[in-house]
Amino acid sequence: MMKNTRYLFQVLLTLAGGSLLFLSCKKNLPDARLSLSNDTQFTQYIYQPVLGRNTLFSNNFQYGNSSRPLDFKIVNMRTFTGEPAPELTNFYPVTVWKTAYDGTEKSLAEIEAKRTTENHQLFEIRPHSGEFLMWGAANSNMVKAQPDSGYVFDVEMSNSGGRKYFQKFRLMPLRERPYEPSNLDPITGQATSVSVNPTGMNITGTRSGQPLSSNDVQVLFNKVGNGNSVKFKFVDTLFNPINPDKFAATDWSNVVHGFNMVKDASGAKYDVAYPIPCTSYPTKYTTSSGDQARAVFRFNRQAFGNVQQQCFIALNFNIYQKGDWEITFWFKRDKPKFDND
Repeated sequence: MMKNTRYLFQVLLTLAGGSLLFLSCKKNLPDARLSLSNDTQFTQYIYQPVLGRNTLFSNNFQYGNSSRPLDFKIVNMRTFTGEPAPELTNFYPVTVWKTAYDGTEKSLAEIEAKRTTENHQLFEIRPHSGEFLMWGAANSNMVKAQPDSGYVFDVEMSNSGGRKYFQKFRLMPLRERPYEPSNLDPITGQATSVSVNPTGMNITGTRSGQPLSSNDVQVLFNKVGNGNSVKFKFVDTLFNPINPDKFAATDWSNVVHGFNMVKDASGAKYDVAYPIPCTSYPTKYTTSSGDQARAVFRFNRQAFGNVQQQCFIALNFNIYQKGDWEITFWFKRDKPKFDND
C-alpha cells in the first residue's frame, strides 16, 4: 500500500511540474497576431510627380498604433475613366544604385560601376514604408500626363493581424522638365520664356559701370547630342563668345562632378554622369542640401579706390535627361567688366 501511494505521489509531482513548465512557456510565447489600428492613415492622396526623373514621396503615411512590420501594395491601378493601365502594371528596366554615390568617384566608369539595372513598375509603393516612387524611366509618351486626369488606384496594407484598404488615390503626372531651373510649363511642356536666370552674381557692367543683376543675364539650356557631357559657355550682348579664361579665379576642376575637361575659347566641356547631380547627396559640387548642382565661375579685378572686387556668377541647377548639354550664360544687357579701373 505504501509503495503504491509513493508511486502515485511521484506521478502527481511530475504532472504538476509539466503543467507549470507549460504555463511558463505559454506565458513567454509572443502574441503572433499583430494589430491594425484605425488611426493608421495616409496623409496624401493626390500625387503629381514630374516625369523623367526619380520622385520619392515620403512622410505621407502615419503608422498610428498599428503593429509593425506592415506590408503595402498597390492594387486596382486604372485610368481615371476606369480602363486598365498596363503602362503602370507592367515591369520596365530602371537604373538603381547598388552602392552609394558620394561624390568622390574619379571616373565615369567608377560611377557606373555603382549602378545596375532592375525591372520595376514605373510607379510603385515601398513595401514596408508606404512611400511612393515614380521612376525616371517614365515619360509622357507612355504615361498619361496632365492635362489628362491620369490614374486612380488603391492600396492594400496588411500584417499578421489582417488587412486594410485605402481607396481612390490619384496619380496625375506632370510633363517632363529635363532641367531645373526650368522655363517649361509643367502642363503643356512648352517654353514660357526663352531662358532662366543665374542663381547669384557679383559682376560690374562695362558700359554702365554698375553691378549687373541676375535679370541682366539669361541662362540657356540646349541639348545638342545624345552623349554624356555638359559644356559651359559665355557670350556677350551680341552673342559673341567670351573666353572662359576671363573667369581666371574659377576652380575649374570642381565646377561640376565631371571628367576629361576640355577648355578652349568657346567654353569648358566635361564628361558627366546623369542625372546631375547623381543623387540628392551633399558634395563639393552641390548645394548644401545636395538637391542641386552648383557651378560657380569667378574672376578678380581691381576696382575704383584700389579695392579688389571678387566677381562671380553662379547657377544652381539639375539636368535629368542624359545627353550632350550646353549651358550658355548670355550677358544680354551689358558685358562683364574684366579689366581693372
